[in-house]
Amino acid sequence: MWLPQLDDNNQPRYLALADAIAQAIGSGVLKPGDRLPPQRRLAWALGLNPSTAMLAYREAARRHLVSGEVGRGTYVLAGSREASLFLLRQPEEDPARLDLSTNLPVIDPNDHDLENTLAGLAEAGDLPALQTYPSARDLDRERLAIGDWLQRRRGIEVPAGQIQLCAGAQQGLFATLLALCEPGEPILVEALTSPGIKAAARQLRLPLHPVPMDGEGILPDELDRLARASLARVVLLTPCLQNPTGVSMGAQRRAEIAEVARRRGLWLIEDDVYGALDDRPPLAQAVPERCVLVSSLSKTVAPGLRLGFIAGPAELLASIDREGQATHWAVASLSLRIASQWLEEGIALRRLDWQREQMRLRWRLASRLLGEPPAHARPAPHRWLIANAQGPNFADICRGAGVEVAPAEVFAVGHGAPNAVRLSLTAAAGSAQLKAALERIAARRG
Repeated sequence: MWLPQLDDNNQPRYLALADAIAQAIGSGVLKPGDRLPPQRRLAWALGLNPSTAMLAYREAARRHLVSGEVGRGTYVLAGSREASLFLLRQPEEDPARLDLSTNLPVIDPNDHDLENTLAGLAEAGDLPALQTYPSARDLDRERLAIGDWLQRRRGIEVPAGQIQLCAGAQQGLFATLLALCEPGEPILVEALTSPGIKAAARQLRLPLHPVPMDGEGILPDELDRLARASLARVVLLTPCLQNPTGVSMGAQRRAEIAEVARRRGLWLIEDDVYGALDDRPPLAQAVPERCVLVSSLSKTVAPGLRLGFIAGPAELLASIDREGQATHWAVASLSLRIASQWLEEGIALRRLDWQREQMRLRWRLASRLLGEPPAHARPAPHRWLIANAQGPNFADICRGAGVEVAPAEVFAVGHGAPNAVRLSLTAAAGSAQLKAALERIAARRG
């Protein structure tokens, strides 16, 4: 029977047990499909109250680590590694460790934009009206602002009527997949793809088929071959600053992918959440009639706004959400007003430029401490590091250096994940903190 050693700290016992389950899964002691001991038996062995074990198992299920089945027991889920990226960690758990596992934008400690905007709304007497649902006028205003943003920052012209608002890119991807696909329908994705994409596909019961990649993203010939073999109708890609590899498609590659999409009748869903941080245009520019672009302001302007958007052919947007129940009804009026004002007044663009500069500074720092990236790599908010396939687990090396990273397993579709990790360079509070973490990794890496 698996029997953990609970950490002797001040946190509640049920959380200590839930963390022990997570650690055992992360280290491979507990594997997908393994059955956990019955709650009462484990509680007795650890000297705990049965209700404590029950709460721990419930917490582990909330984190998507395990699943309980009446009459059968509690089992480790196959997707537990990627689910761990989305956990809300307590910062006081281990202040000596630095978490670079989640992609977050840099937060400016001297930023007063939100404070000034809220003060202005209060002075104008607008706050009471922002406690209601968004009005049609508010939604139209934001669509126009997003259309201008896409033209200025992404080089594509999208009429306001072809933009649908939502509460973040993840919701936008989910709504788009829900509209375009039937349960069980194959979806083509990059061989290494975002954990959010994997999670959405799993929830919607959509099997993912990995397309091999090189230094510019997916290979057109492989996309063509797999589209023919799988009979897939939908491809979900991140062509700009791909997550986790950070690669971006050049003009020739985008043209080749567009040609395959037209020839095979494929719908392209473009995750462009990092796109504004790069200078290359989106794939939607090359094939606008068959591409749905999904993005947000979370990685570029402010993650707390929770404002995303879906842009694409009008007839396709109508099928995604005719009544808006799965998209713009989830957007808070306050977020909508702040986003509109920031976009219209140039605040969003100024914040984007600051974020891009921070990203470039941290990219150069990582290149100096960890070695130059491949020639095709472009400055990105994250760095993809590959180690010797026969060497020790790279993620374990980083954790041993006191740095949490995202291992390749959380991004790999299917089997055969490389011995690699993704470091979020923009997650550290400051450059000094990031520098210390990268030096520790470099020392352990040798």
